[in-house]
Amino acid sequence: MSKHPVPKKKTSKSKRDMRRSHHALTAPNLVECPHCHAKKLQHHVCGSCGYYDGRQILEVASD
Repeated sequence: MSKHPVPKKKTSKSKRDMRRSHHALTAPNLVECPHCHAKKLQHHVCGSCGYYDGRQILEVASD
């Protein structure tokens, strides 16, 4: 049976929390589409109207 590495000392709550300080999630940066005024991600084609940079890129079926 092989031996597995085991921590020599217990990691304190402070060290554990300092390690996790960069694990927080950030909200997506949504902007308004200038064509249809729906929320979309920056530098992405609008999912509602299919426009990007003033041009229609995708044909979006209207329901």
